[in-house]
Amino acid sequence: MTLYADCFPSPVAEIVLAVDARGAVKHLYFAGRTSRDELLQNLARGEALELDAARCAPARAQVEEYFQGRRTAFDLPLDADGTPFQKEVWRALLDIPFGETESYGALARRLGRPQASRAVGRANGTNPISLLVPCHRVVGSDGSLTGYGGGLPLKRALLDFEQGQASFAR
Repeated sequence: MTLYADCFPSPVAEIVLAVDARGAVKHLYFAGRTSRDELLQNLARGEALELDAARCAPARAQVEEYFQGRRTAFDLPLDADGTPFQKEVWRALLDIPFGETESYGALARRLGRPQASRAVGRANGTNPISLLVPCHRVVGSDGSLTGYGGGLPLKRALLDFEQGQASFAR
């Protein structure tokens, strides 16, 4: 399978986005802790990868609208590769509303697996479509920020923005 990628700036970090031939989003990562070039190399392992901004344009447009404060939900086809449990967790993340958070434990209970908060955390941490699948909205049981692939400052910036405590307006 061929993945089509685009890299573009956002107010918080450069974004690496990849879609499949149907236009379904397979990956969205923030460069920073991992460089753009490393992210692209990781995407290219085992798959053909082409830079193609046109194929990624619909997803890029919605991400840009989010950062402009004009979008609170995404309407894009998503197709993340993962285990059945990971996919179950990622689908549940889509139900956390813009501007709200949910704890790992509450998410596990909502999934009918009250003892699985650590497994939910691991699945959350492997989400390959950050922002669109809002793993940044999951917090510790006491409301504290815990783990985020892009780093806790990025998680804080996204949550502050969604909760109206910060703006990305230029």
